[in-house]
Amino acid sequence: MSLIKRLLAVAGCIAAISEGIYVKGTRFKSKVAFLTGAASGIARSVALRLSGEGASIFGVDIDGEGLAETARLVAEGGGTMRSGVFDLREREKCFAAVSSAVDEFGRLDIVGNIAGVNRFATFTEMAPEDWELMIAVNLSAPAYVCQAAIPHLLETSGNIVNLASVAGVMGQAYTAGYCATKGGVVQLTRALAMEYVKREIRVNAIAPAGVDTAMNVDLHFPEGMDWKLVKPYMGHRGLATADEIAAVFAFLASDEARPVHGAVWTADFGVSAG
Repeated sequence: MSLIKRLLAVAGCIAAISEGIYVKGTRFKSKVAFLTGAASGIARSVALRLSGEGASIFGVDIDGEGLAETARLVAEGGGTMRSGVFDLREREKCFAAVSSAVDEFGRLDIVGNIAGVNRFATFTEMAPEDWELMIAVNLSAPAYVCQAAIPHLLETSGNIVNLASVAGVMGQAYTAGYCATKGGVVQLTRALAMEYVKREIRVNAIAPAGVDTAMNVDLHFPEGMDWKLVKPYMGHRGLATADEIAAVFAFLASDEARPVHGAVWTADFGVSAG
């Protein structure tokens, strides 16, 4: 192929990517991905992206109907997905979910801790049940899933991609609980990366800002909230799409990202750069 033809081919690929289209490949052929929160949002987009590139998906959520819809979409794209309804706020359920994935597919290569919840509140008025919910879903569940999954990932030289948040790398008013838990995810990622730096396993995280999913659209704000305090982390470029975050996830989870270990990739349109 001539140099001109090669350049035109590359240009065509770039144009396709810019339009939100990607050519289905085989980066994840024979790989098994375990994804939490797979009934909707970012995890659904990740399931579609990875399955479109050859991965078998095991999706976990408390929403059985949503999981069925994700599985239907994966099947429509020619992919394979199995699922289980598990409440990952309990340690034993995290271990049971990982065991179910391994029993189903015989191996585990990729873990995506994606499920999350957020509750806005003035700190002194934050309900204790909201604090406990965010701790359980955003931090304890990823930690327990990692505990359960790492022995299997060591067998396959697999990797973990945790969904943190820009709230885990910068302070944000009225989201103390969310910031605390996502900051915990950031440090969990880094600590595991150091602990396993001599082993054939990778641990990374993505830190998005606002993403156009139900969690960020159906928000309830405290009465009298000072919007001037919120504005700095609302950004200037709007919300990312779930598919855009899934594309970042797919790269980090692929063998192309082999040197990337212990990283926290911000995907926030520059919100945390200032």
